[in-house]
Amino acid sequence: MDRFTQRKNDCLGKLDKSSKGSWDKPILKLCEKLNSFSDYYTTSSCSGRVSLMIEQEKKAKGNILFSAHEVINFADLEEEITKILENKNLKNKFIKFKLEAPILHLACRDLSSAKKFSEFAKVSGWKRIGLISFEKNFVLELNSTEKIEFPIINNGKVLVDSHFLKLIVLESEKKMKKGWEKIDKLVKIL
Repeated sequence: MDRFTQRKNDCLGKLDKSSKGSWDKPILKLCEKLNSFSDYYTTSSCSGRVSLMIEQEKKAKGNILFSAHEVINFADLEEEITKILENKNLKNKFIKFKLEAPILHLACRDLSSAKKFSEFAKVSGWKRIGLISFEKNFVLELNSTEKIEFPIINNGKVLVDSHFLKLIVLESEKKMKKGWEKIDKLVKIL
C-alpha cells in the first residue's frame, strides 16, 4: 500500500471530530463520490450553515450560539434571537448573523490530480479554488461565494427590524440553495 492510500485510510477511518458530529446531507453524496476515487479523499467539508455567534477575533469554544446546516425560517431565527436576549450572560456581547458558503478540503494524490479536479470545480461554478498544502499531500480548498454577515445584537439590543430579518431569511435560503446546486453539479460532472 502506498503512502497516499495509507493516509487516506487513516483519515477516513477516524471518528468525526466536527462540532456537528456528522456529515451535512447536501454534501454527503459528493464526499462519498470523491472518497471512492483512488486519487482523492476529503479531509473536511461543510454544505453551508447559518449561525448566530459571539464576535471574537479568534475562534473559541462556545462562541457559536446557534447553527443550522439547512434552510431556516423566520420563526426559528426569531426564537433564537429571543433566547440570546434572555440570556443574562450574553447581555454585553456583540452578536453577528453569519451565512457561510459550502467549503471542501480535498487531499489529492499529486499535482496532476489536483489540477484535474480544480477544472471540474470551476465548471461547476465554484469560484475560489486553491492549493493550501504541499506537505504530505496536495490539499485543495474549494470555497463557494454565497455569504452574508452582519451585526445583529449589541449590548442586549437587536440592531435590525423584523422586515430586515425576513429579507435575510429569504436571501439566506436563496444563497444556501445556490451553494447546494454547485455541490450537485460537481457530483454530476464527476
